[in-house]
Amino acid sequence: MADRTMTSAEVLKKFDNESNTMEYAGAMKIFVSALAISFSVFQLYTAMFGVLDAWLQRSIHLGFGLALAFLLYPMRKSWSRTKLHPSDVVLAVLGAAAPAYIVIEYRALILRAALPTTTDIIVGAIGIALVIEAARRVVGLPMVCVVTVFIAYAFGGQYMPGIFAHRGLELEDFISHIFFTTEGIFGIPLGVSSTFIFLFILFGAYLESTGLGKFFIDLANAVAGWASGGPAKVAVLSSGLMGTVSGSSVANVVGTGSLTIPMMKKLGYHKDFAGAVEAAASTGGQLMPPVMGAAAFLMAEFVGIPYIEIVKAAIIPAVLYFLGVWLGVHFEAKRGNLKGIPRDQLPKFGEILRERGHLAIPLITIVYLLVSGYTPMRAALVAMVLSIMCSVLRKSTRMAPIEIVKGLEKGARGVLGVLVACAAAGIIIGVVTKTGVGLKMASGLLELSGGLMLPSMFFTMLTAIVLGMGVPTTANYVITSTIAAPALLQLGVPILAAHMFVFYFGIIADVTPPVALAAYAGAGISGGNALKTGVNASKLAIAAFIIPYMFVLNPELLLINGVTGGLILALMTAVVGMVALSSSLIGYLLRPMSTVERLILGSGGLMMIKPGMMTDVIGLLIFAAIFVMQLKKNNAPSAEHLSTTRKDF
Repeated sequence: MADRTMTSAEVLKKFDNESNTMEYAGAMKIFVSALAISFSVFQLYTAMFGVLDAWLQRSIHLGFGLALAFLLYPMRKSWSRTKLHPSDVVLAVLGAAAPAYIVIEYRALILRAALPTTTDIIVGAIGIALVIEAARRVVGLPMVCVVTVFIAYAFGGQYMPGIFAHRGLELEDFISHIFFTTEGIFGIPLGVSSTFIFLFILFGAYLESTGLGKFFIDLANAVAGWASGGPAKVAVLSSGLMGTVSGSSVANVVGTGSLTIPMMKKLGYHKDFAGAVEAAASTGGQLMPPVMGAAAFLMAEFVGIPYIEIVKAAIIPAVLYFLGVWLGVHFEAKRGNLKGIPRDQLPKFGEILRERGHLAIPLITIVYLLVSGYTPMRAALVAMVLSIMCSVLRKSTRMAPIEIVKGLEKGARGVLGVLVACAAAGIIIGVVTKTGVGLKMASGLLELSGGLMLPSMFFTMLTAIVLGMGVPTTANYVITSTIAAPALLQLGVPILAAHMFVFYFGIIADVTPPVALAAYAGAGISGGNALKTGVNASKLAIAAFIIPYMFVLNPELLLINGVTGGLILALMTAVVGMVALSSSLIGYLLRPMSTVERLILGSGGLMMIKPGMMTDVIGLLIFAAIFVMQLKKNNAPSAEHLSTTRKDF
């Protein structure tokens, strides 16, 4: 991979499990399309006319999802992608039948709650096994490994040491809790998937069909393509814009990177750095409101606050993250004297807005509706209809009737990764609620850190990064919030700050070696070295390693109990701190820096992480001192110029 450039399709196939779907023809293609469209119609019907009882809604949602997952994702990657294997037919039927059993026996199951029959246990066991197998196919092996560890813990608790020991679960008790309650597979994650998440993914599918992605890239080119290191800044800006509607770092890398990475290499960026820029920027897309990799909806349910409050709280950290990546790109461009693209080769900002500016209307509308008090479901429905209506305003963006129907299929396919991840994460939550391992893990982390805030945050960070490696955003957040967040909550950290902390570090696992899927995807497109690309991406994403500490220590950055004056001061020190850290890592501020200057400036940037007048003043003074030194060196006449002056004299 390090020796050749991979195509976008090859990158998706290698690093994005969700893109490895079957390619049917004929009757089978029609059947799968009809099933997917039926899935979307069911979701739209319940969204418009009222969601069913929670258990029923989630069961039907899972039944559609499992059936499609087994029809679209082969058991082995080496199997034919055009011919359906008989085993997949059997699994697809069982995948639909196991949740359908709950729908058919709904009243009887409620009446005999906690007293399952033999048939119940058999169906439940099959359902759990099918969810795990679907997770292996759609989400990937890392997710299955995490689920398997938790299942083993559920049954082997009596063999665990110290505080992690418990009496162990019986098979019947385990199956009943995981499959026949709303605390396991059919818990909050699947509930959110069956309501808010599906509609937002369907909304995103229609936006993509209108050409919104190309609009974002052209807009970013018009705004930043001419600046120093233009294509790299285009990658940062376009990925940030794409992040408003997309939640997959690998898909973002391929979507924007297939255009921006070749442009960066042509400009003079090293292939390892070009891939890293796109990886860091695309990973940040999952931190950008309003979608946030679908985790925003889950966070609203887990934390117990309105969805719009999650969106508001996420804005400042997301902007700071992209500012950090932007600064890293800028200083690297200055250090390498990399120019931008000539303006006459770039699209014109005014022309882009005139021709395709109407495509942004649904995005603006959905934000307005959410702020106005609409529920996320209602706002997504209105914005979805508006996206179709807006597309007809221009012939170049107009969707034909068949494309509108295909949008329903595309949305159903797009939700499968989230749906299966949520169902698998429900098994983890079921084990946690049944064994209490979440609180036990929190106690272990606090004991390891001596009950001190900074060490506790550090160990929580490591836990979130490890748990997040190779796991998609939604499941990533479910796991980290269940296992790692309670440690911070016990130290008195506001619940939203604690959840956002573990969410950030779970996401940043996508660019943290050794399991850095976004960085490996970027390296695949650039032809660079995967490990070096991952290291460079981690450096560019330094903001993501710093910002969570900042908003836990200073919750005003999340708009929690903040006043305007305190927020402005926190923002100022945060921005200056980002400048200091980014320039010290790259080795360039106004000119190249020595190792000593980089160390001093980096320490000054770190000073501004911890809120407090003393640390802020010291950090600002260090930054000012290095800045003035660099300015004097820039203004000082060179030795060659002095020698020439003396001779002339």
